[in-house]
Amino acid sequence: MSEPIYLVDLGLGNLGSVTNMLTRAGAQVQRVSEPAALADASKVILPGVGSFDAMVRKLDAAGFRQPILEHGRQGKHLLGICLGMQLLSAGSEEGKLAGLGLIPGRVRRFSFKGDLAHLKVPHMGWNQVKLVHQHPLGRGLEADARFYFVHSYYFDCESEGDVLFRTSYGLDFASGVQRDTVMGVQFHPEKSHRFGLQLIKNFVEL
Repeated sequence: MSEPIYLVDLGLGNLGSVTNMLTRAGAQVQRVSEPAALADASKVILPGVGSFDAMVRKLDAAGFRQPILEHGRQGKHLLGICLGMQLLSAGSEEGKLAGLGLIPGRVRRFSFKGDLAHLKVPHMGWNQVKLVHQHPLGRGLEADARFYFVHSYYFDCESEGDVLFRTSYGLDFASGVQRDTVMGVQFHPEKSHRFGLQLIKNFVEL
């Protein structure tokens, strides 16, 4: 069996669903609420839902900021899911606190006017995800792969080279980001059936 995947437990995110999907993908899962546990981890998943500042406060209060930064900077694999992806940025229009800054960029709110005023925020439901450049996380995903989204904010990367997946909703936004061994997806793979399972398998097999 492959090495365990460490799942950061801040009490935010679909931890049960993520755990179940990881198990289906053949992974051992270690849910961790103590930062020291990450010292032994080679692969970490940071899930999250809710507001940016609330998650930053929980992350900092639990002492996870520095261990996660060190994990990413040491060339170990890190995957942020939904709000966990947004925390990889420098910060968000949703709040005032600093993100992890592992991938340069800021998180911005969808704002639609004129011909696009009919588009609802949050962006919710199934949407197509396109792989921007070849990467092991996208291995085996069909050209029409669809994933489940629930979000009002999107990651605006400073560098186009950090965009891994793109999705169209009023504008083409980064639905996946990647720099070195740090990755993030805005959608919920744990809610995305066979497409989500394929992506999670890809992460497990990195």
